Amino acid sequence: MRATSRRSWPLVALMLLALAGGVNARSKAPAPATPPTVQIHGTVQAAFAPWDDIEGIIVERLAGARHQVLMQAYLLTNRKIVDALVAAHARGVDVKVMMDRGQLDNNSTDRLHQLRAAGIPVWFETIYRSAHNKVIVIDAGQTSAAVITGSFNFTWSAQHRNAENILVLAGDGALVGRYAANWERHREDAEAAP
Repeated sequence: MRATSRRSWPLVALMLLALAGGVNARSKAPAPATPPTVQIHGTVQAAFAPWDDIEGIIVERLAGARHQVLMQAYLLTNRKIVDALVAAHARGVDVKVMMDRGQLDNNSTDRLHQLRAAGIPVWFETIYRSAHNKVIVIDAGQTSAAVITGSFNFTWSAQHRNAENILVLAGDGALVGRYAANWERHREDAEAAP
């Protein structure tokens, strides 16, 4: 049996902890914990495609953004939504987008070029098999704070061909702040788009 050098012991220890469930091997972070359950305040709006106009709800919420929009997109091909992001940026809203790099296809590439041409910073998530979040955080830290989340990909098909849902959670600063902090945690591991 070959002797293991002292330098490799930390790696071996991390691997053993990962196998035992004590450390996430990818991020070297503690194993997943149960998040807190909190009493929320504010309003909740549930919408279901194709019956409800989810695309319109998202565009309207983006039109109402005053300070910041943080988006995590698995797919981003919807022109109306991207146009609303560009319009928000043009009126001075701090707009930032993260996309799953593995889902970048021709349509997403067109939307990526549109965002970049408008001066909107974009990052690619690359360390996950799927960066499957579909989240828009609006005005975190403000009284107008809201989160939009659900199964709805930001695509034309999600509105017109799929069975999808969203929740719009508004008016709960702590909840919106938690989503904003999670967005930032993902951005730290993401790669800036060229």
